[in-house]
Amino acid sequence: MDWTHYRFRSLWHLPAAPAAVYAVLERPEDYPRWWRQVREVRRTDGATGVIRIRSLLPYDLTFAAREVRRDPGAGVLEVAMTGDVEGWARWTVLPAGSGCLARYDQVVDVNKALLRRLAVPGRPLFRVNHRLMMRSGRRGLLAYLGPGPQAV
Repeated sequence: MDWTHYRFRSLWHLPAAPAAVYAVLERPEDYPRWWRQVREVRRTDGATGVIRIRSLLPYDLTFAAREVRRDPGAGVLEVAMTGDVEGWARWTVLPAGSGCLARYDQVVDVNKALLRRLAVPGRPLFRVNHRLMMRSGRRGLLAYLGPGPQAV
């Protein structure tokens, strides 16, 4: 088993129209406004940016994210990541009941030296850290969307 390889999936059931959620998720430069663990997003060109995140554990992860797929019709946003983590992440936003489902999939290898050294004993904590970050992101997105025309 490669202890520095991770697969994550988070499912966010949201009481908002898929198009409204997609419109927020396709603007990563705004993520720090509603997702407190996303500390900084700096665009380097139209399809690439540098992102710095920090959740509960005392370390930052910084990586370049390059857009590889933007398909509003299918509700898909996908990036390739290089830096402290290497791999890909994908949002898929689909209608669900009276709202939508935002599914986040991520497959990465950790390159950050500290996390590689702590890979075996730290793995359970790293997974919990990710889960807490995703839970906070969902709450932040709900608050950011607020009541209004985007709600269903």
